[in-house]
Amino acid sequence: MSFDPILLLGGSGAIGRQTAKALRATYPDIPLLIGGRDEAKAQNAAAEIGRAQGVKIDTARADLGLGQQKISAVVVLYKDHSLAALRFAQARGVPHLSISSGVFEIAPEIASFMNAPGAAAIVLGYEWLVGATTVPALHLARSFSEVHEIRIGALVDEEDVGGPAVAADFEHLNHLMPRALTRRAGDYIWREGDNAKAVFSALDGSQIDATGFSSIDVVGLASSTGARSVQFDLGMGVSSSRRRGGAFSTEIIIDISGLDPAGQALHTRHAVVHPGGAAPLTGLSIALLLERLVGLDGKPPVAPGLYFPYQILDAPHYLARLAEEGGQVLELS
Repeated sequence: MSFDPILLLGGSGAIGRQTAKALRATYPDIPLLIGGRDEAKAQNAAAEIGRAQGVKIDTARADLGLGQQKISAVVVLYKDHSLAALRFAQARGVPHLSISSGVFEIAPEIASFMNAPGAAAIVLGYEWLVGATTVPALHLARSFSEVHEIRIGALVDEEDVGGPAVAADFEHLNHLMPRALTRRAGDYIWREGDNAKAVFSALDGSQIDATGFSSIDVVGLASSTGARSVQFDLGMGVSSSRRRGGAFSTEIIIDISGLDPAGQALHTRHAVVHPGGAAPLTGLSIALLLERLVGLDGKPPVAPGLYFPYQILDAPHYLARLAEEGGQVLELS
């Protein structure tokens, strides 16, 4: 079966290359369009990726400057303030996935969906590393009869800085979102100042100074599990693997408290780890979303609607692919 190209806007960056690599690991012949404002840069990236074409994107045009070029899905790897790519995807009736908005600025995308709910599948890919937190957390939550509290601690190695687009996104979010959306005792609150400060234990037990982060994971996990307390804390420092003398990695610590099926108190603690850092794990998540959105796996494509990544990703399949890449979900004491 042949497929139209997948359009990766901002695909010349680190996450775009990792997405292409993850896609090609399973679907080596899937055609890609690498879109950007700098045509030469996009073409150079496309040549390195292979079976890809670099194209110049003009967000002032309804067709993004692509004319009648057929597309099977649109992925936006930077903050698209104009929502031009979303309008394009809806007009073409193809899935749209973006990963760079903050939880406080999704209203324009939701409004676009509400005005054309049957146009296309729209994925709010703003979870930490695009599903790498929620998919394992919800899988682990299945061992609980009731989930009372979820605490997420994400550790970014200080050497795992990403590219300029990632830096720009974080600067944008930190400037406009100084408070951290949190659910506490059933209420949604905004932590700030000293109340936003936190400490969590890394994989090797090291104490990581962190700050509350307004990840959309908070509302997704709370609404999915019924947990009355959910918080997300983000820390930057030395990852456990680099502290042991190896290369940096990315770590996501997942603490869940509640009741087991017998009604007894239960607390679990796990770590999601990827040896390549944040970019390859993000690329894997995007690739697996595209697999389902487009129907590359032979199953029907995802129907029009508004989705979190975890509503599309199959946990066993996700965890199996994570393991293939050397990633792990480790049970901690």
